[in-house]
Amino acid sequence: MGELVGLGVGIGLFLVWSAFAVPARSPEARRPVNDLLTELLARAGMVDVRAGSLVGLCCVLLTVAFVVMWALSGAWPIAMAFAVMAGWTPISLLRTRARRRQDAFAQVWPDAVDNVASAVRAGMSLPDALSGLATSGPPPLRPAFGAFALDYQVSGRFSDSLDRLKRTLSDPVGDRMIEGIRVAREVGGGDLGRLLRNLSQYLREDARTRSELVARQSWTVNGARLAVASPWAVLLLMTFQSGAARAYASPTGALVLLVGAVACVVAYTLMTRVGRLPTDRRILG
Repeated sequence: MGELVGLGVGIGLFLVWSAFAVPARSPEARRPVNDLLTELLARAGMVDVRAGSLVGLCCVLLTVAFVVMWALSGAWPIAMAFAVMAGWTPISLLRTRARRRQDAFAQVWPDAVDNVASAVRAGMSLPDALSGLATSGPPPLRPAFGAFALDYQVSGRFSDSLDRLKRTLSDPVGDRMIEGIRVAREVGGGDLGRLLRNLSQYLREDARTRSELVARQSWTVNGARLAVASPWAVLLLMTFQSGAARAYASPTGALVLLVGAVACVVAYTLMTRVGRLPTDRRILG
């Protein structure tokens, strides 16, 4: 009886603490899963892929992995564990692709901004300056600006073409540059060249600092990945031994796998959070 009273008091104190310590999320912050997956696909450079297709691929991989691992091990907890990993693999790969794409953009945005600033100083119009990045800009940005040049030639609507360019890039730096260009064109500001030069200088300093930090904290992320992958690699090898694998078919074995999975997720989350660098968010997207 005393244990139940203590548990109830503890839960009550935790709820009181969370009411003041945990910030409340506004309804706008609760975004549907479909929107989150769509944004992830856009940041990975796959704007033509629908979120439903990604969910379908995850379900197919989950089902195939479950059937294969159940046939190999004969233990449904092991099959379910590896099925969840297989189902999460496409999302994990997309997140890695999106992060690498954003890092690649961060390295070349200063050159792209310099090109636009030079073109504007030479007397070119803003649409022509942006379209020129399709041929003379940094290679990672050429496809997006090539699509912008074609879209602007077809439609002739500069603002709509900028909106589609933002969706194609899905990059916070690109959002800031595009919105600055939009404002300068609409209000006729004469400080666009100075704005672009200041932005280029800031981006170069930020990229230099970030590259140094990434080099120093990469061992933390690699160590976390190795520590999490090791026990599951051992479990995969154990599936080829029928006696060892069947030991996990019992409720106790399933509980052991569940506790191990939760421990791995919590440990990996803590390790990556310790070594995580602050990233720019799309506030103008």
